[in-house]
Amino acid sequence: MTEPFPPSAAVHDVSRRVDLTLCAPEEQPRLRADAARNRTRLLEVAAKLATERGAANVTMEAVACAAQVGKGTVFRRFGDRAGLMLALLDHHEQQLQAAFLTGPPPLGPDAPAAERLRAFGPAVMRHEQANRDLYLAANADLRRHFGSPAYHLRVGHVALLLRQLRADVDTALVAHTLLGSLEITLVEHLLAQREMTMERLEAGWYELVARLCVEA
Repeated sequence: MTEPFPPSAAVHDVSRRVDLTLCAPEEQPRLRADAARNRTRLLEVAAKLATERGAANVTMEAVACAAQVGKGTVFRRFGDRAGLMLALLDHHEQQLQAAFLTGPPPLGPDAPAAERLRAFGPAVMRHEQANRDLYLAANADLRRHFGSPAYHLRVGHVALLLRQLRADVDTALVAHTLLGSLEITLVEHLLAQREMTMERLEAGWYELVARLCVEA
């Protein structure tokens, strides 16, 4: 049976890209321009450190030291290390969002829903593997990960495709379940510990999609 559109996805328009970055609503409007410039500078420093050391070795203290600011400044801008990792991911995530929201087929909107869903899984896995350290670090806090606007956008996108396919399933639940099979911690385990290939994981996704798809 089909279910109403997931409430979490309804909050975020699936036709628009969203970012992962944290906001600081308590800042006064007159300070926002300076805060934005400072935040950008800190992200540039953090990105440089991630390139040099790997994202897993980027700490709030290291960013503060490299940027020559107090550690409190970094915490005020990003909340904590997970927030910093999410902010670093923003650019990469928006590239993926652009691909499945407005990009060319089969991932983008000019392809049938079945083809788009089939293309979605491999696109996510390969995108996250290309930015592996950042995604692993940012997704370490699962509560924040599952509550992020970017995750809600992915859920909404997959649920919408299932509805367009008229899949006889609980679309809200199955959308989360499908995304669970793409989680980078699981993919990393299957690739590194179980010695599976990316091609095998993609074939598994295709099989899942084939079992869910019905003719509209």
